[in-house]
Amino acid sequence: MGGYKVLNNKNKFSVTRLLVIPVVLVLGVSVFLLVKRMEGTPPTIELTLESPNLGLNQTIPLKVADAKSGLRDVQVVLIKDGQEIALFSKTYPSAGVFSGGVVREEDLRIEFDASAKGVIDGKAVLRLMVRDFSWRDWMGGNENRQELEVAIDTRPPGIDVLSRANYFAQGGAGLVAYKVSEECRTSGVTIGETFYPGFKSPFGSSDIYLAMIAVAYRQGPGTPVYATAVDLAGNQTRVSLPHLINARRFKQDKIPLSDSFLDWKMPEFANQVSAGAGASNVDIFLKVNSDLRKANYETIKQLTANPDGQIHWEGDFLRLPAAAPRAGFADHRSYIYKGKKIDEQTHMGIDLASLEQASVPAANAGKVVFSDTLGIYGGTILIDHGLGLFSMYSHLSQMIASPGQMVSKGETIGKTGVSGLAGGDHLHYSMLVHQTLINPVEWWDSTWIRNNISTKIEAVKR
Repeated sequence: MGGYKVLNNKNKFSVTRLLVIPVVLVLGVSVFLLVKRMEGTPPTIELTLESPNLGLNQTIPLKVADAKSGLRDVQVVLIKDGQEIALFSKTYPSAGVFSGGVVREEDLRIEFDASAKGVIDGKAVLRLMVRDFSWRDWMGGNENRQELEVAIDTRPPGIDVLSRANYFAQGGAGLVAYKVSEECRTSGVTIGETFYPGFKSPFGSSDIYLAMIAVAYRQGPGTPVYATAVDLAGNQTRVSLPHLINARRFKQDKIPLSDSFLDWKMPEFANQVSAGAGASNVDIFLKVNSDLRKANYETIKQLTANPDGQIHWEGDFLRLPAAAPRAGFADHRSYIYKGKKIDEQTHMGIDLASLEQASVPAANAGKVVFSDTLGIYGGTILIDHGLGLFSMYSHLSQMIASPGQMVSKGETIGKTGVSGLAGGDHLHYSMLVHQTLINPVEWWDSTWIRNNISTKIEAVKR
């Protein structure tokens, strides 16, 4: 009887243990879920408005996220003159009571149409509210509520073009002076599809801007020209600019390619292009003249992307002394090899030949932004003269001026040479307005500068 009782006690103990373990596990899981689902971190809100001004039609970019419990809902409300105007509302799906929300983050683009919402100009408050699927607040979730003071501005900026006489040559440049009625995000002149930004004038009132512009060599008569402005609220104005573009015809030229030239020049370019194993000199040349030329222009575009807004130049631009022209701006070149045309390109500068390794003067005062080797251009120096005007000197054998250096008009910056894709000692001289290559001849003409640039600047000073 005694042995039976002991065995019975062991069985009771085993049964008790079997009952306790599940209870403990259930309690543990319950506590874990409770702690997890009762988390107290609110959702995040990222609002990336360029300005606290809301225009007539505007997109409000908003990013919402909740990594722990998932997004429950989003609301965007505009409070104006005591009235709440709903701009946006979205509810997100749940993955289950224990799992939280399905969506953890989302980038939203909320379209604001002041006219459709009946909103008039004036001060307002933008309220953003986001909740998650936490069990906090009696299952209501954590809430992030933010309010931002904004100004409703539905009126487009006014533009008054001060430069009435606007005569341009195909491939040439010019300057437009204009006045805006309010502070603007951007303003300038658009020619065709190319935008040329304006800079605040260092003379006269603070609402006057100067835009250096260019008519690309392919843009002839009939190309539309507009003065444009976008205010802080995103409202845009476009005013047609009275103008005349004089058409130009550019030279057609044939460039013979000899084996001696290719044998001389192509080895230095072999590692700059991908012509493939066993590529001939002609294959390498075609890659250099096309792919490398395009890549070099992309570099030039980057170098001219952020010009100095101050005017550094004065008067006409200097030409390489005692130099004869060897090729003109926008000459259309056909490259001939063994009697056949194998390529064609446009020559976007003027070639000037003087003595070998002749001293090259800075055409005008400015800041050196590049002084290095640049593919087909060889040794190259690029100078920022202000307002988006640049001069470029290529095929140099020596580069004396350094990046960041301010140079004066006539100061020696380098020596002519045969670097890059040059067949003989010369200077390839180019000028640009922002990223558009222009005809340098205009800038060697003091009369043209006075009639088209200086008089407009002087008028602003008065």
